[in-house]
Amino acid sequence: MIPVEFVCYALLLFFQTGYLRMNALLIMVLSFAGYLLMYRVYGRYIGRRIFAIDDCNTAPSVRFEDGVDYVPTRKEVIFGHHFTSIAGTGPIVGPAIAIIWGWVPALLWVFVGSIVMGAVHDLGALLISMRNQGKSISDYTARYVNGRARLFFFVIVFLELWIVIAIFGLVIAIIFSMFPSSVLPVWLQIPIAIGLGHILYRRGGNFTAWSLVAVALMYGTIVLGALLPVSLPSILGIPATGVWTILLLVYAFVASVLPVTTLLQPRDFINAYQLVIAMALLMVGIVAAALSGGLTIVAPAFHAAPAEAPPLWPFLFITIACGAISGFHALVSSGTSAKQVRKESDALFVGYGSMLVEGGLATLVIIAVAAGIGMGYTTADGQTLRGVEAWTQQYASWAAASGMGSKITAFVDGAANMIAAAGMPRGIAAVIMGVFVASFAGTTLDTATRIQRYVVTEMFSTLRVPGFQNRYVSTAFVVVTAALLAFASGADGKGALGLWPLFGAVNQTLAALALIIITLYLRRLGGAKWIFAGIPAAFMSVMTIWASLLNQFDYGSEHNALLQVINALIILIVLWVTVEGVVQFFRGPAEAEHATQAGGTQ
Repeated sequence: MIPVEFVCYALLLFFQTGYLRMNALLIMVLSFAGYLLMYRVYGRYIGRRIFAIDDCNTAPSVRFEDGVDYVPTRKEVIFGHHFTSIAGTGPIVGPAIAIIWGWVPALLWVFVGSIVMGAVHDLGALLISMRNQGKSISDYTARYVNGRARLFFFVIVFLELWIVIAIFGLVIAIIFSMFPSSVLPVWLQIPIAIGLGHILYRRGGNFTAWSLVAVALMYGTIVLGALLPVSLPSILGIPATGVWTILLLVYAFVASVLPVTTLLQPRDFINAYQLVIAMALLMVGIVAAALSGGLTIVAPAFHAAPAEAPPLWPFLFITIACGAISGFHALVSSGTSAKQVRKESDALFVGYGSMLVEGGLATLVIIAVAAGIGMGYTTADGQTLRGVEAWTQQYASWAAASGMGSKITAFVDGAANMIAAAGMPRGIAAVIMGVFVASFAGTTLDTATRIQRYVVTEMFSTLRVPGFQNRYVSTAFVVVTAALLAFASGADGKGALGLWPLFGAVNQTLAALALIIITLYLRRLGGAKWIFAGIPAAFMSVMTIWASLLNQFDYGSEHNALLQVINALIILIVLWVTVEGVVQFFRGPAEAEHATQAGGTQ
């Protein structure tokens, strides 16, 4: 076999040479062709030959249909929900930060990671959940490892979702502050989605026709938002960020307890159309800008040691999660999506396909911040920079490159520049991209709240605590605990920022643990199938432990006791579950199944 290091070095030389180095259009075409080819070849092989997809297995959405959470849904609709839930701001912010190490490492990790790691991870979590009554990955861990591992999984999952729910109110508030014209369109999506759901599910309206009407209305609200931007003042001494956080948590509560057909599915389906349109605009913009000669990659191909930045290994693989592989995806796959996919063959399109589309989105983001930003970047003092100077200003150091607002601005500016090259007014293009980012953040918030409700219900059921089977009680617990974290440091809703530095490590730890469970599941199927998840599991375990240990030293030097304690807990959990997984692996399929049953953890 050819060593991986040789392949990576050869690819690096290829990307840095001549025509391809300058041609963003060719990079886009080759990447997208690669995604399509690998879906049809590798994805189908993984689904049919490795996981043995079989429509004779009754899906949980059919077996347990209740009209609230378990609802069999056509694959196009559930794809919209699944994709918009897993994406959020992740495939935008991660690549826009990681490009500081160079666009080649970022692009390679997104392309290779999404195909052989992320998509296998998402599809595996989805199918295993569908074969375990739609239970979350935390719950079915007991079947493939043991009860101790399930407890550790619950801790990691609860921690991740707790941070996500608490922080995303602030994230959306920041986006509203940066793009006031996005406020009305984002909120008006809610009544449009509810109306669409009513027409489709209650009155049997034509699916395609009414979906197009809803999308047209949504883009009408974007025009309205551009004419009527909304800036929220402080209310009763609570800053605008705190007010938005409260309003968004209230919304998340309502969205989580409603039947999925009322709001979740139709809103996510509209957002899926929005994704397609936004990506199409970006692609047209890249073509137009490239053909006009105005689109040149101004970011360095490789930058091993940016100022103040942590080392590329292992932090590239922690910084870019969504777009390559993300543990949060396992929660969506085994949380909401497994309860709505109507048959196993749809899981390939939903699980594997959506991950590759997210890789495609991350690729467009990389092009926007590597080339689009060079077409014009306005600094805080109003100065307009172009070319390498524009990129260097934005990415002068790690401190300049990090930060949610900074990276969203870099993407929106770069994207708007490219779309404007196709003839759309730059201001309108910026509004469309701002609404796009805010809408995706909103879908992540309400989906994360619903998944945390499932997790809390399963956890307290295991502990035999009464009352939490009621979805209103469990959702109230989820929202209140998130609010306590959000407002822990004051009325601005920024309390979760104290734990935010841990999110990357927690998220990728969850991805590593999910891959371990998938490996053990495939091991029980016999043969060498486990290799397809086992190698990614080993890689992600090493990267997350490595990064977490380096973080531990940094938190110690900063005398941050809170982050030190929680980070130490993360390291302990990943090491423990890894060891437990290795023990189960070498027991062999039959012995492992017997040990699990004997332990009463089925």
